[in-house]
Amino acid sequence: MIALSVVPLIAGAVRLGELTGGAELTAQNARFVASPVPIVLHILAVSVYSVLGALQFAPGFRRRRPGWHRAAGRVLVPCGLIAALSGLWMTLFYPPGEADGPVLAGFRLVFGSAMVLSIVLGFTAIRRRDITRHRAWMMRGYAIGLGAGTQVFTHLPWFLIAGVPGEVPRALLMGAGWMINLAVAEWIIRRGQLRTRLVS
Repeated sequence: MIALSVVPLIAGAVRLGELTGGAELTAQNARFVASPVPIVLHILAVSVYSVLGALQFAPGFRRRRPGWHRAAGRVLVPCGLIAALSGLWMTLFYPPGEADGPVLAGFRLVFGSAMVLSIVLGFTAIRRRDITRHRAWMMRGYAIGLGAGTQVFTHLPWFLIAGVPGEVPRALLMGAGWMINLAVAEWIIRRGQLRTRLVS
């Protein structure tokens, strides 16, 4: 899971470098320079959420550090919400990027809202001591949050075969990244539920 975070982490670091290092103003970064707070919050929150979140799903790590999961969760819930809500804000209020369009904006609104809902439902479940639902909803939220990592792999074949994708193909490739992650998360969740039923 940490591997999926590498490319977004690098991209975020580059973007932060542009904002703090006085990079040349371009059509791609003008909206971020004009209003840097949302993108900075987004990058920082996603970075923490991606790396710490991966450790939440590592059983060996959790066994060695039994207090880790709860302590990290207190950081991850706000980071996940900040990441999702800042993404929604940027979709609604930043001018669209050169290759963005209504289809991609729709995907971002749907998946961003789903991430917020998943984290809230996961938090509510653990407050009720419902560990099974907590784990399932947090896994769904994390899968959406890692979408950018998978989107690198959905874009790569297109780049190699057809070059830079247009507005609609790019939106579909982005959507595919989120859907692949959610499909894998659902498979893991269902497999765990089946094992629990078989054991009981």
